[in-house]
Amino acid sequence: MFEKQIKIPPHGEILEKMPLPENLKSIKAERDKLVSDVISGKSDKLLIIVGPCSAHEAKPVLEYVERLGKLNERVKEKLVLVPRLYTNKPRTRGVGYKGMFSQPDPAKSEDILKGIYAIRSLNINAIGASGLTAADEMLYPENIHYVEDLLSYIAVGARSSENQMHRLVASGIEVPVGVKNPMSGSVLVLMNSIYAAQSGQVFKLNGWQVKTNGNPLAHAILRGAVDGNGNDIPNFHYETVMQVAESYAKSGVGNPAIIIDSNHSNSNKKFKQQIRICEEVMQNRNYDKDFKNIVKGFMIESFLEEGNQTEDKVYGKSITDPCLGWADTERLILDIAEKV
Repeated sequence: MFEKQIKIPPHGEILEKMPLPENLKSIKAERDKLVSDVISGKSDKLLIIVGPCSAHEAKPVLEYVERLGKLNERVKEKLVLVPRLYTNKPRTRGVGYKGMFSQPDPAKSEDILKGIYAIRSLNINAIGASGLTAADEMLYPENIHYVEDLLSYIAVGARSSENQMHRLVASGIEVPVGVKNPMSGSVLVLMNSIYAAQSGQVFKLNGWQVKTNGNPLAHAILRGAVDGNGNDIPNFHYETVMQVAESYAKSGVGNPAIIIDSNHSNSNKKFKQQIRICEEVMQNRNYDKDFKNIVKGFMIESFLEEGNQTEDKVYGKSITDPCLGWADTERLILDIAEKV
């Protein structure tokens, strides 16, 4: 039984009420090109997708993004910084805080319509404050059109990478889409997902039969795997990355690219390990040109304050997975820039 609660308008109506301002559209276009050029290999800069595990509150997130915008001015010759403004939170057991899209106020019950306006406001204000456009996860494919005009990078999570609808919708997105390896770690499944996203498709979406031309910038994100007993298996090491590179060569997909997710199962969710992981990957990039050519950047979980919280309300501290604090984040990004 489905109980109807709130009528959600189509995305076109929402975009008319809260459009991306004209003065920010040129920033969006420039940023899209910067990110796309890294994934396609036209640019040798590194892509750094960095920010909180979940963007649960606008004020500290905007402060974080403003800091990131200032840091970007110091590293923009070497790096492309993309704020991680994740407004949908996948839940392993299906319950709990599901992100700003569903719960614009984490302390209250779901209000998706308010959530849509909240995340549009957050992204628009973030662009205006920092000059940076963001990344978000496509957790619900049918909802991507509510925010697609604001984002320069979209991720498909590990729990979603085997899902047919995610693959089909990714094929019609016009910015780079990073596809995480599934929880099992299967490289074959990952390559099949990327192949599907890069291919033209015909399918039903939001009441229409739609046709796509494929997204040539769909690529891999390595986030580690989980075995049958719940143990984490990292996949950022040299040997594993080069195995993925070989699979790329055999798969027939274009624009081979890998982003290393420095947290999740690569770090066993020990957030401080993200620093060590990035350092090891940078050493490998400098050691082997083939490794360097395919590893295009990092995902890093970071917020104003390190760690995470449960009950206490700490400004700028994650309410989901633990994150690096700002001081460590700034040092890490400057260190990566020096090693590019």
